Order: sequence, then structure tokens, then C-alpha cells
Amino acid sequence: MLGGAGDVEIVGEAGDGAEVPELVDRTRPDVVLMDIRMPGTDGLTATERLRARPDAPQVVVLTTFHADEQVLRALRVGAAGFVLKDTPPAEILDAVRRVAAGDPVLSPAVTRRLMAHVADGAADTRRSRARERLSVLSDCEREVAVRVGRGLTNAEIAAEVYLSVAGVKTHVSRVLAKLDLGNRVQIALLTYDAGLLEDESGH
Repeated sequence: MLGGAGDVEIVGEAGDGAEVPELVDRTRPDVVLMDIRMPGTDGLTATERLRARPDAPQVVVLTTFHADEQVLRALRVGAAGFVLKDTPPAEILDAVRRVAAGDPVLSPAVTRRLMAHVADGAADTRRSRARERLSVLSDCEREVAVRVGRGLTNAEIAAEVYLSVAGVKTHVSRVLAKLDLGNRVQIALLTYDAGLLEDESGH
């Protein structure tokens, strides 16, 4: 499926999560398509180890479940999104392309449904910790972060907060740097944890 796409080059394949670091070092891929369930080191552990490294490639998680707590854990440690194994081939290919271009491959609405499905007793603790982390942001950075959490594009955010698209990109970069996050999905998760997506205004 991937090999037939003219704009995608397959540079390596691993049968076990333990093989991933060495393979990534050797082949330097832009995107890793990671199965959560693998023999030996599972894809979740492999994703966490990979995304903790400098200059890590983006990771798309492949799973059989819509609402699997492991999916959320993968997103929290830095996966750019997930696709289901029964997703049509063209959509899996599109997901790889989108992540390579810097776009997440799930909407915040899907993220919120996932989080609601696996909600646990630690929600209050997560909320206070998330709000504490977000307190380092300026008011404008916070407004941008909430809109990233709502799934708006940079152009849509620019229209709402009266910035240029370049200005929005700068603010998103600052948010990622200040919060030590790897991608927009993690911003969405943090704003969700903080309770900022519970109404559409973001307040």
C-alpha cells in the first residue's frame, strides 16, 4: 500500500519495538507508523522512548481500538495521531502525508471522546496540574493554545485573535517551547485536561 505511493519511500520495517531506535538512527525516517501491539517491546513503550529523543520523527499509532486507553497514553507521550487498522488504505496514506507536513491526524473532538471514555479518578489532579503548566503562557499564547485545542487551523485562529498567520505560527511555536510539548495534539490534550475546552468559547 505505502510502496505504491510515488511520494512515499519505505526506509525500514521493524518486527519488534526494541528494533525501532537502531532502525530510526540508521534510516532517519520522517514518519514512523507504529503498531501498538508488537512482540517484545510494545509500540507504546517504543513511541515513548522515540519521542523522548532529540530530533525524533513523528509517530502515527496503528491500533484496532477506537477508545483504547493505550491510544491516549501514546498521544500523551508525543504520537501525532492514530489510525485504526481497518481504516481504508488511502486514508492511512493520507495520515502519513499529513503528519509529514506537520498536521495532527485526529481532531480534538475525537480526542475528547477518547478521554471521556477512559475518564478516571485522577481527572481533578490532571486539571490542577494542567492549569499550573498553562500559567506560564501569556494571555495571547493561552488564547492560541485553546483554539489549537478546538482544532482550528492557523488561518482560523488568526481570524479569531486578530493576528497574522505568521504571528499564529510564532505563538504556537512559543507554546510548544514553553510547555515542552512536541506537537499540536499534546497542546489539545493539555487544554482538555485543564478544562478549557468544555465550552466553545474556551473560557
